[in-house]
Amino acid sequence: MSRIGKLAIKLGDKTKVNVANQQVNFEGPKGKLSVKLPAKVKVEVKDGQVTVQREDDSREARSLHGLTRTILANAAKGVSAGFERRLDIRGVGFRAEVKGKAIHFSLGYSHPVVFNLPEGVTAEVDKTSRTEDSLPTVGLTLRSADKEALGATAVNIRSLRPPEPYKGKGIKYAEERIRRKEGKTGTT
Repeated sequence: MSRIGKLAIKLGDKTKVNVANQQVNFEGPKGKLSVKLPAKVKVEVKDGQVTVQREDDSREARSLHGLTRTILANAAKGVSAGFERRLDIRGVGFRAEVKGKAIHFSLGYSHPVVFNLPEGVTAEVDKTSRTEDSLPTVGLTLRSADKEALGATAVNIRSLRPPEPYKGKGIKYAEERIRRKEGKTGTT
């Protein structure tokens, strides 16, 4: 039995779950999500808890058991509390501004970069800019009920200007550590 798969998913007070022919629909204060179930997995809802069971002990069913439970747990947490991801934009003149469903970046290129947010993901730019290692840093917070869409959006924004190892300029995750290189010393 899968250690992760056998755990029950506790639902929040305002979270509703509906299971209909291999599809689980979650509805809560932060939004709605639906998860399509694989063929070898069944889901039951009892007493405010969701349990995942596999049909047989085949290799495929065993591998999908814990994965399905984790995806359902993320959906349940997302519609009740939501997920958040923070990014730091470091560099002189690097800025971000949210305009509707798009983020306008100034990242040191000869042109501004416009990033359109996917459905269900919202962004907020911190108004205060702080200085770390003599480089100004602007914070960008992404929020969503869908953990997968949030992670993909954060990766795509980071790829616009990945952090470089000499001064640490670029877009990085807030908890990420950049391994710094010494660079040219200038001594002969």
